[in-house]
Amino acid sequence: QVQLVESGGGLVQAGGSLRLSCTASGRTESRYALSWHRQAPGKEREFVASISHAGTSTSYLDSVRGRFTITRDNAKNTVYLQMNSLKVEDTAVYYCKAVGLTTYWGQGTQVTVSS
Repeated sequence: QVQLVESGGGLVQAGGSLRLSCTASGRTESRYALSWHRQAPGKEREFVASISHAGTSTSYLDSVRGRFTITRDNAKNTVYLQMNSLKVEDTAVYYCKAVGLTTYWGQGTQVTVSS
């Protein structure tokens, strides 16, 4: 069993930055593919960014590419999402996901961007 705990969310003005963290505990292993997803009120959860287990391959939602950066530190069992130039439409609950033989989700962290 793996537990994922997100942190770093909060309220920020448009144009500002936040860095989200997601730390895994339990039966962790570095070979999980890790990703961030988000869900805004009244909308479906959507993919935001992913990173391979070695950290050598990343993928982004078109609307965040160039503004968000996903990284991971396998020694700390942590994945990060650096979010710059935040927009009001980035407001959502952000979740991290780990995919191995089993898929795990964190509980989410709220990001609110004000105009």
